[in-house]
Amino acid sequence: MIRKANKDDLSRIAEIQIFNYRLNFYPIFQSDAYFFGELQVPSLMKEYETQLDSLYVYDDGVVKGFIKIEGTYIARLFVEPVLQNASIGSRLLEFAVKEHQADNLWVLEKNVKAIRFYERHGFFATGEKKLEDGTNEYLILMRRKVL
Repeated sequence: MIRKANKDDLSRIAEIQIFNYRLNFYPIFQSDAYFFGELQVPSLMKEYETQLDSLYVYDDGVVKGFIKIEGTYIARLFVEPVLQNASIGSRLLEFAVKEHQADNLWVLEKNVKAIRFYERHGFFATGEKKLEDGTNEYLILMRRKVL
């Protein structure tokens, strides 16, 4: 069910990310210009086209989520919003940990839902923070507990 992404997956990957950004981040940033202008499927597809080596999808006949893994760093993890709470995110995260020894990620400090998800999967906030580029919002670094 989890496989390397290919060019045919790019539109679904872009859709999933955009839907999540609008649902989860628009209430925080409230930037119409970005969320409804700049953030579009074609431009995101083009961006990801050069990053296929680091993208994996959850596909059970339909791409329902994806993860972007750079070394041991989890750069993106998104699940189709209407399919969240169906273990898709958990499976993608477990894949990253098992197959890529993924052990760190940055998450928006105000994204409490995501922080709780990562904590349930053995990640903890390190106390390290940085500003999200071009904003006044903080990202926090989370690392996986060594068992």
